[in-house]
Amino acid sequence: MRSHAMPTLIPLWGWLVFLALIPVAYPFSNPPSQRIATKDISRRERLRSLPPALETLVAETLESDRKIVVVTGGVLSGIGKGVTASSMGVLFRAMGYRVTALKIDPYLNVDAGTMSPFEHGEVFVLDDGGETDLDLGNYERFLSVSLTKDSNLSTGKIYQSVIERERIGEYLGKTVQVVPHISDAIQEWILRVAKTPVSRFSKSARESDDNPDDPPEVCIVELGGTLGDIESMPFVEALRQLQENLGYKNLCFCHVSLVPVLGNPPEQKTKPTQHSVKQMMSMGLRPDFLCCRGSSALEPGTVSKLSLFTSVPNGAIVSLHDVTNIYRVPLMMIEQNLHSMLLQRLRMGPFMKGMDYSMAGTMHANKITIEDSVVIRDWKKLADSVDEPESECVIAVVGKYIDQGDAYLSVVKALTHAAIATKQRLRIEWIEASSLDEDDEQGHDTTSWDLLKQCDGIVVPGGFGSRGMEGKISAIKFSRDSKKPFLGICLGMQAAVIEYCRNVLGIEKAHSAEFFDDLVKDEEDAVIFMPEGDRERMGGTMRLGARETILKEDSTAQRLYGKEKVMERHRHRYEVNPALVSRLEEAGLQFVGRNTDASGERMEVVELSDKNHPYFVGAQFHPEFTSRPELPNPLFLGLLQACKTIIASKKASLAA
Repeated sequence: MRSHAMPTLIPLWGWLVFLALIPVAYPFSNPPSQRIATKDISRRERLRSLPPALETLVAETLESDRKIVVVTGGVLSGIGKGVTASSMGVLFRAMGYRVTALKIDPYLNVDAGTMSPFEHGEVFVLDDGGETDLDLGNYERFLSVSLTKDSNLSTGKIYQSVIERERIGEYLGKTVQVVPHISDAIQEWILRVAKTPVSRFSKSARESDDNPDDPPEVCIVELGGTLGDIESMPFVEALRQLQENLGYKNLCFCHVSLVPVLGNPPEQKTKPTQHSVKQMMSMGLRPDFLCCRGSSALEPGTVSKLSLFTSVPNGAIVSLHDVTNIYRVPLMMIEQNLHSMLLQRLRMGPFMKGMDYSMAGTMHANKITIEDSVVIRDWKKLADSVDEPESECVIAVVGKYIDQGDAYLSVVKALTHAAIATKQRLRIEWIEASSLDEDDEQGHDTTSWDLLKQCDGIVVPGGFGSRGMEGKISAIKFSRDSKKPFLGICLGMQAAVIEYCRNVLGIEKAHSAEFFDDLVKDEEDAVIFMPEGDRERMGGTMRLGARETILKEDSTAQRLYGKEKVMERHRHRYEVNPALVSRLEEAGLQFVGRNTDASGERMEVVELSDKNHPYFVGAQFHPEFTSRPELPNPLFLGLLQACKTIIASKKASLAA
């Protein structure tokens, strides 16, 4: 028979020793308080390994409990990251938080100032003179703040900064590399912008008690381009490290992707988003929220499939489908409880410990209601006003960049804000300036004149270069003769002065020194190069940023603004020749806005008397940059109001 050994019995003292050793062998079995303490020690050790400047910024961010929301995009560019980021900012505003924003552009240009509008769209100018990406215009309009030039970070800026540090010996002879030097510099830039106070155009419920110098509580960072682009890799790595340094509860990622509809019958396709998230995760980033763009709302089956393949909870998959106007995007986010989920994910406000952030807002106990806040009530009125106008107004925009839809984006937005305020449906007729020039055999088109004559008002925006200049001058002459409401901006104002010199003062060869260098001094040179200008360097050498303009009492501009002194943003190298001002004023063209600074007197606003023309105004500055949805710029508001008055008058005369 086979013998079986009896099992050895473990004495009681052996069991006691074994149980005592379990916490040492398996640290995850430590009590929660001990595990948290271990994490804190680990983070402190990690922070001590950072460069002193970055360590200080990280410590200040943690101490201030400041939060970072990063918005990335996949599948294709132009998917709506800017509107998504801006709309999330509206949610935080409605909840009473101070919000700022940062746009990261991976291109090598230092700023957008020297980029062609045909390629990149408009250059948005800030109060401090920063020439930035047009997305900063979206941020300012939605967040109702005034940002700084540091709010736009490009590869060119960050490399320039690091190379300058290397040149002065800051790296102490070390080999300067993308990691850690570039990635550390990016993190420093983000945290520095996140704590920089921003001035506000309007105040929400809690903002009235804030000090203007109080730092923001939330910073929304948009990473431009598409995840996977080679030029954005350093920024992706820096963002990965930043989350490690700040901790999970202080930084979250929102990924904007596309869910196209294909086939017959139509079917929502999730594969592009699956691959986009897979690409994102392969680079060390994990989306907390998935904002899906598409023509229609996400179907429940599509949401479940996306959640299964991306590991993003069902509740955190937000449908950002097409709506009647962009002002409905924040309202659409509220309907899907995104505001509650953001607070829960970032441990802000009345969050509940231990609850999955995607479940926030689903129970009455933790539901956060912001629909009744001042910001959202005003936003609803704004969105409804766009869809419920009383009449229609057709504005002709006569420019040279009309083939690029974003080249005049702020002009379009400013016209839209004024149309909303005057309860009109805005329709824009884009007219190529060169098509109005009868001497331009290739560009001239008679149908453009037919369109111009049918419009209710005319806008001639800013620009550079001689192409289309004669067409702009012809459009302005038509406006002056036909009494069509007119607004000229920057080059548009200069064109109005040239037109008046030619057709009223009789200076037939009057033009701008920007285009001709053989003009008779103080006679034909209606527009001259500013004395302090730089003809050699192009980037950042114009007269940029907010400057004070003093308005003449009882002028049209002064009545519209309601005050004598205004601050508006500039971007120009040329100005109206002061030597011709007295002659022009004697002939009826009034310079009602002037700026006096160290470089001399500038002509800022020109107009015809309302006795001679219903609305004829030109501005050297760019009023479109300070227009806000809830606070339209007065010059655009005046234009749309003048158009509405004339339209109503025509209807009344026809009815009679």
